[in-house]
Amino acid sequence: MLAYMTANEAAEKWNISHRRVLKLCKEKRIADVAMLGNMWIIPIDANKPEDARGLRYNKSEEKVVRPFLKWAGGKGQLLKEIEQYYLFDNGSITKYAEPFVGGGAVLFDILSKYDLEEVYISDINAELINTYRIIRDDIDALIEILYAMQNDFIPLDTDNRKAYYMQRRERFNDLKVNGNEDINIEKAALMIFLNKTCFNGLYRVNKKGLFNVPMGAYKNPMICDENNLRAVSEKLQRVNIVCGDYRESADFIDENTFVYFDPPYRPITDTASFTAYTENLFNDEEQIELARFVDDMHRKGAKVVISNSDPKNSDIEDDFFDSIYSSHKIKRVDANRMINCNSEARGKIKELLISNF
Repeated sequence: MLAYMTANEAAEKWNISHRRVLKLCKEKRIADVAMLGNMWIIPIDANKPEDARGLRYNKSEEKVVRPFLKWAGGKGQLLKEIEQYYLFDNGSITKYAEPFVGGGAVLFDILSKYDLEEVYISDINAELINTYRIIRDDIDALIEILYAMQNDFIPLDTDNRKAYYMQRRERFNDLKVNGNEDINIEKAALMIFLNKTCFNGLYRVNKKGLFNVPMGAYKNPMICDENNLRAVSEKLQRVNIVCGDYRESADFIDENTFVYFDPPYRPITDTASFTAYTENLFNDEEQIELARFVDDMHRKGAKVVISNSDPKNSDIEDDFFDSIYSSHKIKRVDANRMINCNSEARGKIKELLISNF
């Protein structure tokens, strides 16, 4: 007679989580697995299935998702460098955390390539996090509003577009200050609309916390990219989305986690302090606090990568990051300076990729 074990017993035997065993049972990846009432039972001599959690998807079969917002400081151009740090193929790293998610270029690259047990993202920008949540939870209603805005905006001439844009910006700021849970879908739609139609796709607020970017000069902006939004919604279904400080990720991060920190960059010149994604600025003291937090996560056994600007672009003697991350590995990579009203001041600069492995 065939002997069976429970999912808990299999988890202990195979040294994997109980949740993982339940998923393997549900996917029928264990030979002769069966249900007894509402409980899975597994043959006692069943072999542990090959761990496919970290294997790359077949890209011809799997949807590739892209960031749904243009985002200043986005990491699209550095993905080739950052992906060299991915450790998901070894089977022991099964979780991902991105506590300064921003536009999510790295997040969506990872979600397109890997099937992980748990994913955690956070940001202190409440409007940004609201948009992530609405895309995950209310995609149909969001798309309906975006199509309405797109159909209203595209046919207008420049003067009427500016008037329409300013009305929507004012509405967004009103909801930002006075809104409640009932209008979160509208606020998310306005966030995407403004991002797709504002100057350079910037998200910038003044000292009062009001979005203040003027309209950009786009002939035919795609305000509602339905296919990508639905793909993003699907990928976000199992993602833990948190509005909060990066320190809140500590409870999620463990020895099975790959963490990518992309904080507001330290200005490389006195006039380049574009860090106003929120009302709160990220000064040198905050950078030092983050470095201490990284050390704490290192002691937990997590694999960590941090990106930032390279102060040596403007002062070869500036060892700020070399000092606060002296116990970690620092790599200098080429990047394009994209945010500057003077096009001649844009070009190749060095950025830092810092890792604890």
